[in-house]
Amino acid sequence: MIIKYIDANGVKFAYHEHGEATAPTVMLLHGFPDIATTWSHQIPPLVAQGFRVITPYLRGYPPTEVPAHGFYDKATHTADIVALIKLLGQNKPVYLVGQDWGAIIGYAVLASHPELIARAVLMAVPHPGQVTASLTDPKHIHRSFHWWFFQLPELPEKALLENDMAFIDYLWCYWTTPGHNDEAHIREIKNTLKQPGVLTATLGYYRAMFDLSKADPSLMGLRELMARPISVPTLALCGADDLRAELMQDQARYFTNEYDFKLVDQAGHFLHREQPEQVTQLLLDWLKKGR
Repeated sequence: MIIKYIDANGVKFAYHEHGEATAPTVMLLHGFPDIATTWSHQIPPLVAQGFRVITPYLRGYPPTEVPAHGFYDKATHTADIVALIKLLGQNKPVYLVGQDWGAIIGYAVLASHPELIARAVLMAVPHPGQVTASLTDPKHIHRSFHWWFFQLPELPEKALLENDMAFIDYLWCYWTTPGHNDEAHIREIKNTLKQPGVLTATLGYYRAMFDLSKADPSLMGLRELMARPISVPTLALCGADDLRAELMQDQARYFTNEYDFKLVDQAGHFLHREQPEQVTQLLLDWLKKGR
């Protein structure tokens, strides 16, 4: 796939673009441990249905720039995506789809800049209000053990690099349904994450979650906007085999407009790759309502 570049929010972002330049824009946001090519199953059907698809590599994920001394807090990522939408959205509201960190950032974009988004689909991660409530629940602490492990200095980077990055294989195995095989895609992910500085950058997302000193102090105003109820029509999806599904069952109260939640059978955390046909059809059905 051809890689394009654009400067946004002080970072040189890499992205793929598919479809007609004048078609309605869908922006797809990846999570961790993952990269922009994670949407390979969804892109062709979206283009075939008349959408223009943009898949950026998030801050710190090559070929996007890896700022050595930049911020990696949620407000910074939100500002990144807002800037990308304004630059690439053709002066129209876009459709936003995110999974994992892409969803975490997506909730914040929807709350802070609803005028930029026509409709949204957020996958596999609950609304931040639900996440906060789960932080003292033993089973969810266990499910999200990596959040806590990644707070340590240096050791996580070493552990992730050991034995051909077996930690990445473990996470994908732990979070997906038994028998799911995504070896070629996971190899791409490893090749990205092993590049110099990338692990520290991508783990910085997690370290900034609990350490306010790692958050950009100039974005306090944006953080206030990120806490607002969401007025953008939103579909939330989760694999039925993902423990986080129980947290997403009861989050309608955070939305003031059209909202729906659906489980995807025989899927875990990476539902868009485990059950690509089901997820793609759900995306298309939801996004096409906005035309």
